[in-house]
Amino acid sequence: MNLDRTVCALATPPGTGGIAVVRVSGPQAYEMVAKVFTPRAAGKTVAGARGYTAMLGHFSLRGQELDETIALFFRAPHSYTGEDVIELSVHGGSVMAESLLEALCLAGCTPAGPGEFTRRAVVNGRMSLTQAEAVMEIIAAGGRQGAALAKTALDGALARTIREIQTGLQSLSAHLTAWIDYPEEDVPELQPAELTAALTEARTRLDRLIDGYGAGAVLRRGVDCVLLGRPNVGKSTLLNLLAGFDRAIVTPVAGTTRDVVEQAVQLGEIRLNLFDTAGVREVGEDGDAIEAEGIRRSWRKLEEAGLVLAVFEAGAPLTEEDRAIAARCQGRPALAVLNKQDLQPDPAALAAQEAALRPCFARVLPLTARDPASLPVLSAAVAELLGTARVDTGAAALCSARQLAAATAARDALAAAIDSQAQGLGPDAAGVCLADAQRALAELTGEDATEATLDEVFSTFCVGK
Repeated sequence: MNLDRTVCALATPPGTGGIAVVRVSGPQAYEMVAKVFTPRAAGKTVAGARGYTAMLGHFSLRGQELDETIALFFRAPHSYTGEDVIELSVHGGSVMAESLLEALCLAGCTPAGPGEFTRRAVVNGRMSLTQAEAVMEIIAAGGRQGAALAKTALDGALARTIREIQTGLQSLSAHLTAWIDYPEEDVPELQPAELTAALTEARTRLDRLIDGYGAGAVLRRGVDCVLLGRPNVGKSTLLNLLAGFDRAIVTPVAGTTRDVVEQAVQLGEIRLNLFDTAGVREVGEDGDAIEAEGIRRSWRKLEEAGLVLAVFEAGAPLTEEDRAIAARCQGRPALAVLNKQDLQPDPAALAAQEAALRPCFARVLPLTARDPASLPVLSAAVAELLGTARVDTGAAALCSARQLAAATAARDALAAAIDSQAQGLGPDAAGVCLADAQRALAELTGEDATEATLDEVFSTFCVGK
């Protein structure tokens, strides 16, 4: 990335809105904005603007005044990117924003790439790579808990936790190096029990971060959830309840849903990317080919889902299709929903059904899909199953697959170091593993991040951020 360039981009969503904000950052930000922005107040100039001040004026394109503009000024290094930054607000709509960007490019600015402003903040030391990743997590968060988790990461909780682990490992590594390489200096030997205890403490802290990743990811990004069941048990009714409107067609005719119906919904703090699948039944060799393909897709979605809601008719004897569904859900994050409780099924039949399904599911939930009162019950069960009910949003948490991979590599290196001591190997063996763990943690924080890693991280960002 060339930091000598001055870049610009639209920082608000394109399209109709109250205002549009264009951000400019780089060494010539003030010089280039001065070519297009004219302050209203006499005697005011862009060059003379102090940081953290605002100025009213207008911008011009090819000498023609186009729109009233408010300029917000930030002086390096006290800005988002650590560079000179100016944010220009014009009336919303694509015409004014595009005209302002055109004027800035004619003045010498270069269009910013995805995530370039945040990447500059990382390169200029304004934030760590883990904090930068938290920026997009905040933007993409589907609920308050997910946003709180991302905000905790943006505030540096993860960076501080990793730094504490790194500090402890560096002290261990320095002690081992001094004892091994400089025996004449009378450096005290690090006792095996003491070394193992220190390694175990660091590994335990990493284990906690790794174990909490799944639930945190669900809160931040949501989870793919498949609705599965034989025809007419109420899958589409449950989809409509979750969506809050009639998203799927509901009829008593078997095979009404023939393909996978997708809908994103918010269930409590969790965003569910719902997939209502074709009712699972045996269509036979001469059956409807379209319905058969829909059923094949239902099974495929089951394999891909992070959450399964398998729907059964409450109190009804389990059919072969029901048993096949239950068998495929075993060992997966799945809930059995016994629908149509409003029909008051026979208590004995219901108890037998629950007993038959319980070995295959984390929980069996009796409810009525057409009743909104079922939503809190389902929400609590899903949160408990996926672990989101136990998440501490104020604690440090990993927020990307890249961070998870680096933390796992560091944890595995520490486990190898502990194992080397259990086998009676010398401290030099632990030292090699320690070095591997330190490299992995440095990659996590971005201290040793390559350009390829930075390119991968910021490719997921939106332009303007």
